[in-house]
Amino acid sequence: MTRSSPLAGPRAGPLAGRTALVTGSGRGLGRAHALHLADLGASVVVNDREVSTTGEPIDGDAADEVVATILASGGRAIAFRGDCASFEEAERMVAKSVATFGSLDIVVNNAGILRDRMIFNMDADEWDEVVRTHLRGHAAPLRAAARHWRRTSAETGSPAGGRVINTVSESGLYGNAGQTNYSAAKAGIAALTQAAARELEQYGVTVNAVAPRARTRMVDHTWGTSTDESTQAFGNYRPEQVSTVVGWLAGESAGDVTGQVFTVFGDTVQLMQGWQPQSTVQQPGGFTQENLDQTFDTLFSGRARSIAPFPFDPTLVSDR
Repeated sequence: MTRSSPLAGPRAGPLAGRTALVTGSGRGLGRAHALHLADLGASVVVNDREVSTTGEPIDGDAADEVVATILASGGRAIAFRGDCASFEEAERMVAKSVATFGSLDIVVNNAGILRDRMIFNMDADEWDEVVRTHLRGHAAPLRAAARHWRRTSAETGSPAGGRVINTVSESGLYGNAGQTNYSAAKAGIAALTQAAARELEQYGVTVNAVAPRARTRMVDHTWGTSTDESTQAFGNYRPEQVSTVVGWLAGESAGDVTGQVFTVFGDTVQLMQGWQPQSTVQQPGGFTQENLDQTFDTLFSGRARSIAPFPFDPTLVSDR
């Protein structure tokens, strides 16, 4: 097939005429998201920093390869290798998207790394790098896009209609042993999603998050077997199966869906809503050391007093 120009006419599809920025889209989930959004007609800005799953720089041109794949299929795409956790680079990414394709309509925050360690073995860098890459790596592009959409809405006098799809994890929703840094960062992204949804609703912008179960190079070590993405072994955990939901959230049909978190794997999507009161006890006159035992017995009546098992555990965590 003839290779097209990054500025060739947009492809037909439900996202035709829209521009999507996808962070961490050189490989794995992000790559699948970028290709699927392009298949739906969107112009795509492929952001990838060329780092390993633990954040160390590596040689490669994964972003260019994704762009080439999109162009070869008649789509429109460019690569941007900026650090999505940098507020300055995020502003440049948004500006580049608008300058190249005329708009920015969709942001898929996906970039991430792992440095799994039990909390008693974790050093400061392992904590800081994971939290920075995930939480700040979501906040910076979101902020830059929000500023753009707010300006656009003010200039046009109409809703900007932007879409943000963040990436959380069941580790952030439930907490996972060996991943205190990752769990904390992903929990922060879930809260960021809800707070930003409230702030940006007035501009017609939706903000949602997906918690994917997908076999990619980042989680290779947790499965105990090779994650060759071309094999049938992926089964219900192929990244592309998550991308279809991301594509829907990016479209018109999801215009009234915001501030929500979804677990997605295979043929399953789950609406996740947590931190709702499960039981309530009131003590007239206030709490005392004498009545707290009874208070908590009542509070936990019929309920477990310790944390439930992690719902999705492909491998046991060792004393790492």
